Amino acid sequence: MAKASKSTARTGRTTAGRGRRPGGFPVRPSHVTGRLRLGVGMMLVLLLVIGGRLVMVQGLDIGGYAQAALDKRLQTTVLPAERGEIVDASGKVLAQSVIRYNITVDQTVASNFTDYQRTEKDGNGTNLVTVSRSQAISDLASALSMTVDQVTAAVTGTKKFNYIARNVTPDVEQHVSDLAFPGVYSEGTSQRVYPQGEVGGNLIGFVGSDGTGLAGIEQTQNSLLSGTDGKRTYEIGADGLRIPVATDDLTPAQNGQTVKLTINSDLQYFAQQAVQSSVDQLHAEWGNAIVMDAKTGDILAMADTNPVDPNDPSKTSAKDRGVRAVTAAYEPGSVEKALTMSALIQEGKANPLSEYTVPPTVTIDGETFSDAFTHGTEKRTLAGILGYSMNTGTVLAGQALTNQQRYDYFTKFGIGQAPDIGLPGEASGIFATPDKWDIRQQNTVLFGQGVTQSTLQTVRAYDAIANNGTMVQPRLIDGYIGSNGVENKTPDKPTTQVISPQTSQLVKNMLESDVTMGEVKDAGIPGYRVGAKTGTSQAPRDDGTPGYDGYTASLIGMAPIENPRFIVAVVIQRPQGNIYGITQGPVFRSIMSQALRLYNVPPSTGTPVAYPQYGQ
Repeated sequence: MAKASKSTARTGRTTAGRGRRPGGFPVRPSHVTGRLRLGVGMMLVLLLVIGGRLVMVQGLDIGGYAQAALDKRLQTTVLPAERGEIVDASGKVLAQSVIRYNITVDQTVASNFTDYQRTEKDGNGTNLVTVSRSQAISDLASALSMTVDQVTAAVTGTKKFNYIARNVTPDVEQHVSDLAFPGVYSEGTSQRVYPQGEVGGNLIGFVGSDGTGLAGIEQTQNSLLSGTDGKRTYEIGADGLRIPVATDDLTPAQNGQTVKLTINSDLQYFAQQAVQSSVDQLHAEWGNAIVMDAKTGDILAMADTNPVDPNDPSKTSAKDRGVRAVTAAYEPGSVEKALTMSALIQEGKANPLSEYTVPPTVTIDGETFSDAFTHGTEKRTLAGILGYSMNTGTVLAGQALTNQQRYDYFTKFGIGQAPDIGLPGEASGIFATPDKWDIRQQNTVLFGQGVTQSTLQTVRAYDAIANNGTMVQPRLIDGYIGSNGVENKTPDKPTTQVISPQTSQLVKNMLESDVTMGEVKDAGIPGYRVGAKTGTSQAPRDDGTPGYDGYTASLIGMAPIENPRFIVAVVIQRPQGNIYGITQGPVFRSIMSQALRLYNVPPSTGTPVAYPQYGQ
């Protein structure tokens, strides 16, 4: 009994110590099971965290990591827009841009590959091909018309930036881009060229080193000429190699519009030569000339002396780079008398044959006025007062107009208002209101003193006389031509009826009498009837100090007078010599004759008007 009892006790300890499930499987201790469950739970939590993070990064990309990685892989090349051309009325190019590219390389990338993949197109579509470095160099050399040795030397080394070729054409750049040579890039450049040089240079203007317009039409039309740059974007890997099947986006450049001017470049050249010759002969400071179509307002020539060559504007003094025909306001002098005569006739206060007794001097309210030439007391017609440019007679006749009428008529003729033809710095001139006139000024305005205006303002005023009393606004920009070749004309500006057609005809007759009977006989053109008027005024000092130090001499006229087609004005600043012996008749005649020939204007018909200059 004792023996059996001992065996049973041992067996029981063994069973209790190890434990077994039914079927004989051992039972794990509880503390082991707890640790296992804890470990599995932690692993599940970690997997959930990692999985959630992957969803956030790859799916939601809340932190923008995927985009940031993509941005690092993207390479962008700017494709510069081609700046629009500037052309004359016939389409002759006055300004154009040449787009070129510099081909560059990162040698640290281009030196460290044996082969790469690029896409190529053939008759079966687009294929992915593997290209060796030697083949890539050979292809690049062929595209750039260089030798293999030259390209090898350019792309091999340790420089982060090096030029392979400069100023290649856009089609060559596109060929290079298609090669996808690792580490090879392009940068766009634009060169502005002016094929006609100084012809119209002041009107056209020029651009700065960044391609932005700095003067003339280049400046005022800069936004339309500039266009919008394009870009080419593709992906490169960490090794610097282009990824052939990844992002490859092309945004084409939108080229600028072409600006079409009203200028006739042949007439422009002729006018520049003619007025420059006069300035040189008279040792004057500067001169300008305008040719305008009286019917349309189109400016056919606007010439400045000492013209700028936009290809190298630095060779021209800064003061000579603008367009003085619109920026320089000066006292017009006696050319203004035609406006006074128009007001007198329109108001019924006089006619061309009205007679006045004109003494050597005229004193009104204590202010004395005299003429540029010595004369006794004379009987003069209104036509004779204009024909011999008498200040005294103009003041006497002008007393029939109130100060307000004088101001109103001059304002209707556009005095005091900038023409706005699309050039920088257009002057409006100075024309004070009647309440600011002193006793002298209220009379001097009648013959063009105490008022300032540009040459173009004078031309615009005379257009109303030439064009049956209707003033047409001047035009320099004829229209814009888009990259699609479609031309959009600039809209016509409203016209102004300044005087009646009857008044216009009488004043034209008076201007013709100036040529046939008066002081501007040298403005006459064989075969054509011409009307013209001279002007002389004192030029104020340039240094800003009070007083005058020279004269401004001008002449403006129209032809054929029976139906004026052109208005021509010539202005010379500070000519040297006896101002009263200086005439711009020959320059006017030369430019007007050229315009009549170029446009095949038929010779005049009818008998020239010759109003008597003296009274009975």
